[in-house]
Amino acid sequence: MDQLVTSEKTELHKPGGRWPLLAGIALAVLLILGAGAWLLARAHARAAAADKDTTVPPLVTVVAPSLGEVTASVSLTGLISARNDMPIGTEGDSGRIAEVLVEAGDRVRKGQVLARLNPLTAQAQIDSAEASLDEMRANAAVAQAEWVRAQRGADLFSTEDNERRRTTAITAQAKVKAAEAQVADARNRLAHTVVLAPSDGIVLTRTAEVGQIAVPGSTVLFRLARDGQIEMRGQVAEQDVPRLAVGQQARVRLDGVARTFTGTIWQIGAIIDPTTRQGTVRIALQAADQDLRPGAFARADIQVGSTMGVILPQTAVLSDEQGLYVLIVDADHKLERRPVTVAGARSEGLLVSAGLNGTERVVAIAGAFLRTGEVVATTGPAAAAPPAGKAVITGAQSAASPP
Repeated sequence: MDQLVTSEKTELHKPGGRWPLLAGIALAVLLILGAGAWLLARAHARAAAADKDTTVPPLVTVVAPSLGEVTASVSLTGLISARNDMPIGTEGDSGRIAEVLVEAGDRVRKGQVLARLNPLTAQAQIDSAEASLDEMRANAAVAQAEWVRAQRGADLFSTEDNERRRTTAITAQAKVKAAEAQVADARNRLAHTVVLAPSDGIVLTRTAEVGQIAVPGSTVLFRLARDGQIEMRGQVAEQDVPRLAVGQQARVRLDGVARTFTGTIWQIGAIIDPTTRQGTVRIALQAADQDLRPGAFARADIQVGSTMGVILPQTAVLSDEQGLYVLIVDADHKLERRPVTVAGARSEGLLVSAGLNGTERVVAIAGAFLRTGEVVATTGPAAAAPPAGKAVITGAQSAASPP
């Protein structure tokens, strides 16, 4: 027995025994188990990723705009201006401004004094003209008296002398008329030293300053909006000009002003600008409104009729080589391509006049990254499928009213 145990110990510990073989087998088993665990974990990860892709579809926002009568309108931009902008200067001689009586924004009446020039020069001319007139009148009186005496004593004077006296009297009367005209001109020049308002209106600008030299024909002292009339002068696209007519109502909006203003088209330009391909439209506005200041940028919408259609966000309408289209989510939550016709643009979005019946769920955003036939999840006002034949009104269709 002791010999057998001793023999086994000797065999295990001697070189080339069974211990290296057993260690190699154990190491191989461990490697195989590790590789199997790694492959199993990788298979599980792939299965989980595939299961995630199949169970979590892309989430898209959808809208279901209702089909109805959409008001057709023409939009344009322009500036607020005075309907009749009147430049006011001086009509007499050049002179220095002595007094300015109004400011920009003041309402004035016809004949009201706006400014005064220094009247000293004009007054001196009047005094000189009146003195000359007095002299001419005295000379005319003497000549007329001599002519009268010559007529009474015709036998005492020769014919030539009588004719000379008559001519002298007529010439003296002519000189009196000339002197009177000079006096009138001098008084007119004095009157022109006072700058008056030619009509009722609003002072738009004031460039007159005390001490400034006013030169007739070149110096504009004031600009006046005649009768205070204000308008919007806008540019409209060539294709929209035939849809407009004098008398149509317009809604005008100003930047920084919350409310809108109501105006009326009173003039449509007779020509189209060959460079911009736009026409001019002039919209009369209420003159009494203080928020309507000339020079302000404005936008206007003019209603020109109505058409059947829906309004969609601009991001919902896509285009490619086949034309314009939208993506529809059907009852199985799959994407379907639908060709549409766009009739125009509005501030709320695009007006679609053909291709939709108002019961669809239209992808509103990121449609370009989706594929036809792809299964998606929906969110938004129209996430639930609408009943067949019933339109759903959403925020995207705020400009359309159901028929």
